Amino acid sequence: MPEELPPALLPEVASWLRRRSWTAADRPAAALLAAKRAAGPAGTVSVVLPALDEEPTVGEIVRVIRRELMERLPLVDELVVVDSGSSDRTAELAAAAGARVVHRDEVLPQLPAAPGKGEVLWRSLLATSGEIVCFIDADLREFDPAFVSGIVGPLLTDPAIQLVKAMYDRPLETDGAVVPAGGGRVTELVARPLLNLHWPQLAGFVQPLGGEYAARRSLLERLPFPTGYGVELGLLVDALDAVGLDALAQVDVGVRHHRHQDGQALGRMAATIYRTALERLDRTHRLKAEDDLVRPLLTQFTRDPATREFTAHTHPVGALERPPMATVPEYRDRS
Repeated sequence: MPEELPPALLPEVASWLRRRSWTAADRPAAALLAAKRAAGPAGTVSVVLPALDEEPTVGEIVRVIRRELMERLPLVDELVVVDSGSSDRTAELAAAAGARVVHRDEVLPQLPAAPGKGEVLWRSLLATSGEIVCFIDADLREFDPAFVSGIVGPLLTDPAIQLVKAMYDRPLETDGAVVPAGGGRVTELVARPLLNLHWPQLAGFVQPLGGEYAARRSLLERLPFPTGYGVELGLLVDALDAVGLDALAQVDVGVRHHRHQDGQALGRMAATIYRTALERLDRTHRLKAEDDLVRPLLTQFTRDPATREFTAHTHPVGALERPPMATVPEYRDRS
């Protein structure tokens, strides 16, 4: 009997991974700057940091972007921190470090603001002018400018690319202990299964929920923005529908260090992301789990220690169910 082959990615996803996954080093600074100059107005870049009580980290992120990507390498044209009501010195420190600070409620003031990160990102489109918009979370530590230059690069050098996500290692750092691949718990437990089962074309994204991504304004302005934590999943799914897989890409930027949420916060995040997925399944009449609407495979990623590349591993997702025992003749006739 021949050995059973392991399940695999969809052929188009395997091809996409080879053609649309890069590292930040693949596009040197000189190449990025030349591409930006050649693009003219289409190459203008706005960086947006959504922020709520990020006093410990926001200033350093702003300083690094301003020093490395505005002064040393003129890649970024606009750096905006959108504050959604911080009670600490987030706005003060961001401004002192060189960002333009805009309060969420000052943008579209006639519309009462909803709470949530997605609301801030949506309003930021009105507060910025770049044709390429790059979102960066404001809680990152040990910030590397490659988080910006890496994901902006493909948009500057390839007009076919519409949206680029960062990929990275995400260690879990808590109480002095470090679990190298322990971060991204909501990604692994909620978002990745949902995407693999219902949108298998997106199974190749290493960090589908990552807060670091860049896109063309012409795409973002056409997409709905979930107001809460579901914004990253919603934008990714809707971008796939709008422009197709080949217009999406990802870039390896190394390691992401950031603040981790507690279990209850993760539960709220997971519920919001699940609700966002359900809204899209309902909108496209995909709620019924028919064979052509669910692909029962799950692809996960690990960093290969030898090559330092992300390696995909695909596993079957079992769904075998037994009937109620009362319907089994042998059970009914057991006496």
